[in-house]
Amino acid sequence: MTKTRVLVIEDSRTVRRRLVQALEADPGCEVVGEAEDGARGIALCESLRPDVVTLDLILKTGTGVEVTEHIMAFCPTPIVIVSASFNRGEMIKTYDALRAGALEAIEKPTGDEPDEAWSRRFVETVKIAAKIRVITHPRAKLKTSANALAQPPSPPRPRPLERLPERLPARVPVATTPMPLAEPGASPSLIAIGASTGGPGALVQILRELPETFPLSVLLVIHIGQPFGRAFAEWLDGMVPLPVMEAKHGELLPPPGAARVLMAPPERHLIVRAGRLWLDDGPERHSCKPSVDVLFESVAEEIGRTAIGCLLTGMGKDGALGLLAMKRAGSMTLVQDESTSVVFGMPREAIRLGAASRILPIGDFGRTLLTLSRPGRGGTV
Repeated sequence: MTKTRVLVIEDSRTVRRRLVQALEADPGCEVVGEAEDGARGIALCESLRPDVVTLDLILKTGTGVEVTEHIMAFCPTPIVIVSASFNRGEMIKTYDALRAGALEAIEKPTGDEPDEAWSRRFVETVKIAAKIRVITHPRAKLKTSANALAQPPSPPRPRPLERLPERLPARVPVATTPMPLAEPGASPSLIAIGASTGGPGALVQILRELPETFPLSVLLVIHIGQPFGRAFAEWLDGMVPLPVMEAKHGELLPPPGAARVLMAPPERHLIVRAGRLWLDDGPERHSCKPSVDVLFESVAEEIGRTAIGCLLTGMGKDGALGLLAMKRAGSMTLVQDESTSVVFGMPREAIRLGAASRILPIGDFGRTLLTLSRPGRGGTV
């Protein structure tokens, strides 16, 4: 049996020993190297060529973000971030690392769950990541000095997070003053986006091209679970022109001209119904909660032909059936192509089902959405 070859980069000797023990206890894993600082970790990655790297964000020299940028530019390797999720600063750095090309993030063991349960999740995450064929992220190659470590982006302005309801009522009440829906044939009124692995970087690339004057709101589902999903909207808000926030249970669907990005919070499905947004505590779909399918299906039923659906990079097949429902309802549907997808799972499934109106590289999404949003386009481009 071929073992998964793992490089562990972690500055704490105690935590590093814990990670190594968890990996070596699995017969399918082999730890081929250990490093406590960024420079040593990069050197080992280049010389050992492991199948996967586990990476701390706070290192003795350099940062996890800088190490991620270098590895993904010069020796692309799957990276799993191992981070202290209780530390808000580390959570922000986690999103920076995911944007730079890291695949997944898992919290360091905190003692809140049995050691065996954490070890099982950690090893499973590492082994899954090792199977993904990653793409090159050239940002480190664009640095002004090849020998200088880049400074990480400034953290976004702080903003308090809101508590979510524990459960929803059994029946969703009907809005008394819903947003009037556009007539058939009218210009697009709403964008729905779904993403998973590789999503943070893809979303920043798309949303940075949409100016503050962009007329359409964006509903977003991305697979970032607890605990790292708690501050993702805050991080994304600091990266793009449009305001980004978590959707609120029962709020009115934003009308065209009041654009913002509204994101499903962790562990809640986002649904459009009766002119409002609802956070649903229903079962997982494709082991995902929130689920892209749940959002897309509700948009297909409620908005139909004046919606635009975008399915981006991600593992599995969540969103494919929902995007097909949107296309059948007359929506314009855009799917990320294989060459720019970190993981061509969700997009491939949508293409296989015939759910894509257009298949685009990630660099074309922003321009396409700008074109589609112009009055009178009627969902055509």
